[in-house]
Amino acid sequence: MMKYLVLLCLYSACVLSCYKKDVNTTSCDYDPCALKAPAAEVTRVENYLSGAGITTAIKHCSGLYYSITSAGADKSPTVCSFVSVNYKGTLTDGTVFDKTGTTPANFNLVSLIDGWKKGILLIKKGGKITLYLPPTLGYGAAQNGNIPPNSILIFDIELVDVQ
Repeated sequence: MMKYLVLLCLYSACVLSCYKKDVNTTSCDYDPCALKAPAAEVTRVENYLSGAGITTAIKHCSGLYYSITSAGADKSPTVCSFVSVNYKGTLTDGTVFDKTGTTPANFNLVSLIDGWKKGILLIKKGGKITLYLPPTLGYGAAQNGNIPPNSILIFDIELVDVQ
């Protein structure tokens, strides 16, 4: 119960932080290249991609790599958008650590890890992308559930809706 209360409080704080009282407010301005992964982490991702035979991934200015399966159409998200997504998160050894079930998950994008904020902005509603995140753009040196510290994270994401 306490876990859900904490999540509700965090969610509310994120929603309120993106609320615009003045149409000229630029609180949702976001520089996706401002936070960059250290070179050593980027090299680890590159070594993984090379070893896995993945040659189509594109390097983002932040150090994450991505492959767009489908660009989508219609609405483009902003960092303060509410998004509905289907996703699967895996470690480099193939271990699935999280995924959606039969219905999409709903998030305020600003409340998610940096790699998602940067990656989801690259597609539109209906788009599909695979993200290869260096630890700094994921959970860093912190253990997060069954995700070991300093893990490279791989996410297959479908952007179902943007609000």
